[in-house]
Amino acid sequence: MANLKEIRNRIASVSSTMQITSAMKMVSAAKLKKAQDAITAMRPYATTLTTLIQNLSSTLDGDIQNPYTQIRDTQKVLIVSITSNRGLCGAFNANIIKRTRQLILEDYADKTVSLISIGKKGSELLEKTGKISSTHDAVYDDLNYDSVGIIAQNIMDQFAAQHYDEVVLVYNRFKNAATQIVEVEPYLPIVAEAEETDDVKGDYIFEPSKFEIVNELLPKSLKMQLYKALRDSFASEHGARMTAMHKATDNATELRDQLKLTYNKARQAAITNEILEIVGGAEALNG
Repeated sequence: MANLKEIRNRIASVSSTMQITSAMKMVSAAKLKKAQDAITAMRPYATTLTTLIQNLSSTLDGDIQNPYTQIRDTQKVLIVSITSNRGLCGAFNANIIKRTRQLILEDYADKTVSLISIGKKGSELLEKTGKISSTHDAVYDDLNYDSVGIIAQNIMDQFAAQHYDEVVLVYNRFKNAATQIVEVEPYLPIVAEAEETDDVKGDYIFEPSKFEIVNELLPKSLKMQLYKALRDSFASEHGARMTAMHKATDNATELRDQLKLTYNKARQAAITNEILEIVGGAEALNG
């Protein structure tokens, strides 16, 4: 059994760790509320806009093509992998990296794959694949529509220039503080389901023409789609970190209690031995 000093040092160390994880949990909880409100507010708008643009694009005449709706034989694929800049958030980053590698090795094994990494954790580990074309880790320093729009415009320009035939987003979709769902979301080209086309024709009156509306709103829709993915990932990160720090605090508390019990038993044993020695010495003198 460890001596009393060693146990006291371990109790102090665990207590210090518990204070840190508890503080991180409270910070993440505060940030989560703001991030959750942001993604909850924008998700209906972004989803509706994306659906509308997809369906509207499918109703254009066959001879009128937008560069972002052109479907080509997929040979070159761009994967946009969205992770976080910081760790201590459970399997949040590991799940994205694992899914990205699965896409490279399995789903697109016969394709030419490139990566754009958003988030330092993903950039550090995915760099080993040798497929990263660019990183945008600094976007989290000031996450807003304009800064994300620059990244989205760069992706759109490369797709229009036929550098890539397909673009997909890999990110964590926020469900609640304890649950994040890994999404592989098609980004380019824009494709709508055929059965939704008739609804668009019947439900909307277009002014100006559909072609002008598509050309004006489609880039904005793509920027909003990427911004929504980053907001989803940002909220998921804080939810995952809050959950991870909550579990870490609980584990530290349990370990501290066990160490205190061990310390008390060792202290009691030491006191008992001292009493026995005193009693033994007294009996020896009496004898």
